[in-house]
Amino acid sequence: MSRGGTDLALRHDAYTADLTTIGAGLRTLRHDGRDLVVPYAADEVRPAYRGALLAPWPNRVADGRYTFEGSVHELCVNELERRTALHGLVAWERFDVAEQTAATVTLLHRLVPRTGYPFELELTVRYALGEGGLTTTVSTRNLGSGRAPYGVAPHPYLRAGAGRVDDWVLEVPAARVLQVTPERLLPTGATGVEAAGLDFRTPRRISTARADHAFTGLVADDGGLARVGVRADDGGGVECTWDPVVLPWVQVHTADLADPVLSRIGLAVEPMTCPPDAFNSHTDLVVLEPGATHSAWWAISAV
Repeated sequence: MSRGGTDLALRHDAYTADLTTIGAGLRTLRHDGRDLVVPYAADEVRPAYRGALLAPWPNRVADGRYTFEGSVHELCVNELERRTALHGLVAWERFDVAEQTAATVTLLHRLVPRTGYPFELELTVRYALGEGGLTTTVSTRNLGSGRAPYGVAPHPYLRAGAGRVDDWVLEVPAARVLQVTPERLLPTGATGVEAAGLDFRTPRRISTARADHAFTGLVADDGGLARVGVRADDGGGVECTWDPVVLPWVQVHTADLADPVLSRIGLAVEPMTCPPDAFNSHTDLVVLEPGATHSAWWAISAV
């Protein structure tokens, strides 16, 4: 049993994954026994949103307050030091198992209306292990009678191999990055990655670079996919891929934490439908019509 939930094990050839019904979260992902994400134990409370699903919004809503279609809403502020509503409402909710095979599992959750988010959504999360690694597909349907603001993202901490973030080579095919305030990490406007000192379009070692920023202007590969990857000195690594039309943003975080044991042991790579504070800016905000469904997918694979 995961802490408070059910552990779900998947296997396909050299890939294995452990999931939890708490927040439909990813707990471990390995290839030939090598960690592709920073894991946590089944009896451990999830640290730092590790492997969480972020919905119905990723990242931050300033002061937990936003206006939608003329009504002001106030969310619970759960990031007290920055006075924001962080990472949605489902990370600590129980999901039901709808279907499971050796390599796949489908999880369901109905998000009930509440103060601050008076909208009813049904989330279907499917994890599938295959030759291309672990693919996650999130389909969310608006069950209510009115329109609903919505966003989604994952929160894996990728591990390229031995060592820490400093030792790995990073590639992020993004031309622009959102600048943020230093104290609250709230957006102030986008700029070119060169001016921000965060240009990883040509792969380079992360070294002492610090990031907790949303990138956009993603350049797709020949197959139409965005790819963010990290590699270790031995050439091995891990990458995250997705459709940049559906997920035009990616948060990249070097995980600079106060605890030196945990700091910079993985790189958070979070493909997002929208940037931070999109409930206020409305930038790339998804608005679900009554009965409408929004779907997004991403994949994590060994390289």
